[in-house]
Amino acid sequence: MVKKEKQKNKIFLLAVASIIVLDQITKSAAKAYLEEPFQIIKNFISFSYVKNTGAGFGILQGQNLMIAFLTLAFVGAVLYFYDKIPHEKKTVVFTGLLLGGAVGNLIDRFALGFVRDFIAFSFWPAFNVADMGITVGGIGLIVYLWKEDRKNKKK
Repeated sequence: MVKKEKQKNKIFLLAVASIIVLDQITKSAAKAYLEEPFQIIKNFISFSYVKNTGAGFGILQGQNLMIAFLTLAFVGAVLYFYDKIPHEKKTVVFTGLLLGGAVGNLIDRFALGFVRDFIAFSFWPAFNVADMGITVGGIGLIVYLWKEDRKNKKK
């Protein structure tokens, strides 16, 4: 059991650290190289450096401090409830992606006063690697919990 716990912790920390490092590297590259928007596929996807003082989808613009404190509370809750996460690799990875994404954006909020976004679809607000971690981790956990709930109801 102890070995399994150590393996779970390693996977979790690797997922958290990977998202944070990749997020900060790509944000720095976006700042350095995206003076003007760069079209990947015309009228569909581009790289464009954006300073976001709000939350997802541009809501709560200018509420950086409030969002930072809510994110800190979320990070604290994830760490507090971490031991209750099932010992399955996918749940640990999903939780790590979620936490890594939250911390990646939190670093920007505290260091810069805004979050750096740079990936933009024509039909979607700009986002970054941290946002991808949050999205994949959150959806993954929701799907896992939904499947577990269905499995338990069949018993």
